[in-house]
Amino acid sequence: MEQEQLYPLKFEPIYQYRVWGGRRLNSLLEKPLPKNEPVGEAWILSDRADHSSKITNGKLKGKSINWLFEHTPKQLLGKLQGGFNRFPLLLKFLDCQDVLSVQVHPSDALKDYIPEGESGKTEAWVVLETGKGASIYAGLKSGTTNTKIKADLEKHQVADDLASFKPKVGDSILIEAGTVHTLGDVVVFEVQQNSDVTYRLYDWDRVDAKTGKLRELQVQQALACIDFSKVELKPVITTVKANEPVLRELVIDNKHFSMSRITGEYPFMVGNEAAPRVLVCLEGGGEVESGNEFYHLAKGEVMLLPAISGACPFVPDGNVTLLELCLPEV
Repeated sequence: MEQEQLYPLKFEPIYQYRVWGGRRLNSLLEKPLPKNEPVGEAWILSDRADHSSKITNGKLKGKSINWLFEHTPKQLLGKLQGGFNRFPLLLKFLDCQDVLSVQVHPSDALKDYIPEGESGKTEAWVVLETGKGASIYAGLKSGTTNTKIKADLEKHQVADDLASFKPKVGDSILIEAGTVHTLGDVVVFEVQQNSDVTYRLYDWDRVDAKTGKLRELQVQQALACIDFSKVELKPVITTVKANEPVLRELVIDNKHFSMSRITGEYPFMVGNEAAPRVLVCLEGGGEVESGNEFYHLAKGEVMLLPAISGACPFVPDGNVTLLELCLPEV
């Protein structure tokens, strides 16, 4: 039998050391960063065996997101119950102080390149902060071939094959599986399929300060996973769904996830009675009203609205910017 009724749930971020990380997540998240090391990622909603997000509010404080799947699947998932054995999305903030490796993720179709228990990996970014050297590499330059990439790898010039642009705050970019990509000197929000399969093509001959060694590359696997039709990618053009009482924009909509951005200062509705939704607060804050209780959401926090909560009013403290994410249909 399922437990007491679920409610809007908040989670503690999980920080990750990355050689390319920085300290800028300090200004976004309340939890202090680990001292004296670069932090590249904050996993704000993660259901993985090695990193399972813990609830920080209410009677279920300390329970993991995986616990919810085991004990309250119907309340959590609604019509999506039975479609997943774990939460299908992984949500992060990234502080890319230095440029990441040039990398690619496999699509779901490339079974030979996906370890057991994993999936392909399509992801999307929303740019939150940019530095003077901010750059996003997304896709190849038109006409780039496998032969040319191999030759440029030998010469340590693979960056010449990548399409790039200078991002600005608010830009959103869809990185479908098979897209060669990297980014640097930016802070972004990332939503992705719940997968940790990454193949590094090139890492700028960088030495990891923790190990004193070059990081491992997976050149052959990366080359096999590249979709050479993914070229010259640019920020997505959002679709305005409503202007009153707040601005609602559809940012990304694909078979893996849907993401909307809500901006304004007046109360509005979030959530859905049929399936769970996830809120991520990028600016401002406010309260979700559910079951005659109020649940505060601040900048940098994530909130999981279980299906049982249904549609809920959100009352901003002032001007607020939220992302609302929907899970894939099954």
